[in-house]
Amino acid sequence: MSYTADDCARCRADFPALGAMRGGAPIAFLDGPGGSQVPLAVIRAIENVYANCNVNTGGAFAPSREVGRRLHEARGAVATLLGAAGPETISFGQNMTTLCFSLAHAIGRTLEAGDAIVITELDHEANRGPWLMLRERGVVVREVRLRQDGRLDLDDLAAKLDARVKLVAIGASSNALGTVNDLALVRRLSAAVGALMVVDAVHYAPHFPIDVQALGTDFLLCSAYKFYGPHVGILYSRPGALDRLPTDRLSAQNPAPPYRFETGTLNAAAIHGVRAAIGYIESLGRGANARERIVDAMTGIAAYEHALAADYHRRVAALPGVRLYGPGFDDRARAPTVSITLDGRNAGELAALLDERGLCVWDGDFYAVRVIEVLGLAERGGLLRTGFSLYNTREEVDRLLAALEEITRAPR
Repeated sequence: MSYTADDCARCRADFPALGAMRGGAPIAFLDGPGGSQVPLAVIRAIENVYANCNVNTGGAFAPSREVGRRLHEARGAVATLLGAAGPETISFGQNMTTLCFSLAHAIGRTLEAGDAIVITELDHEANRGPWLMLRERGVVVREVRLRQDGRLDLDDLAAKLDARVKLVAIGASSNALGTVNDLALVRRLSAAVGALMVVDAVHYAPHFPIDVQALGTDFLLCSAYKFYGPHVGILYSRPGALDRLPTDRLSAQNPAPPYRFETGTLNAAAIHGVRAAIGYIESLGRGANARERIVDAMTGIAAYEHALAADYHRRVAALPGVRLYGPGFDDRARAPTVSITLDGRNAGELAALLDERGLCVWDGDFYAVRVIEVLGLAERGGLLRTGFSLYNTREEVDRLLAALEEITRAPR
């Protein structure tokens, strides 16, 4: 399908938060990389659990069986979203960071001193910190260099891969710069040395279709609150990848995948909301089955968001004192995230001035701390980041640009 401005206008009515006002104007949520707004269908799904079956799973009584059924259906919906083999490949957790720490703990127990792991300077700390922690076990951590154009140095990646490397951890897309990495190439290079591949798709999943089976990754993590759902972390594990992994778990816990990765009681209401969020995306597409409808919807939404971001990228570059970071929009391999700095202005100061005008954008390092260090922006407060979602409009882009132009021309 093609997702158009008319489709966006209809969808906006589904998001209650979009009716809020600030400074006499509707709030423009241009902060998608930090988390999306939630449609009413998701809110009602979460409410439904609390109203009808707010009990734990595993009981012999009907409400407990109902919760178990809904959890299984949510796993299936996520599997469909990611192109996975089935619900047994999907584990849930508090958030992506917690899941990645748990994954690092488990994989770390299989490694020996002198084994190596490869991470990148482009990644969010959630896909760096857990692996850097393994240095305490004698594991060598190698970092792939970030180039000044916002892309990874793939020659450096190839040079850092050898028989000692047991795992490559890489982001699908940068939450700071919008860079989309060549995961197919990374998979080929990592497979050639027998290394596992862990993909952080938190920033990628809201904007592009994903096919984990075609990619061949061993693990992929994402967060539902980035794609119109509640705060739930998601781990995809290739069939067989969890079977013997020494995960943190209680003796009474189900040892089979995907349960062996899930500690404690899951947030059943929120997970039911994840299923509703995926259902909402599916409702925007066409096709003979759920997977086809999801891919169709994500493809159309991606094109719409890309056009908004490319327009903003082109026009903001013309403002005096603005510098852009990350790759350009000359091809589609770019997330709809645009980061800038403005001469003489701190990013936090800019974000506060835009907030007064009802414009929500992020400033700082966004937990992509190494990116800000490499680009030498820490003392300037990092970057001012704008990210587009399916409910953003051309009018909001115009408002943001007008506000930035006013700020650039105002005497200090």
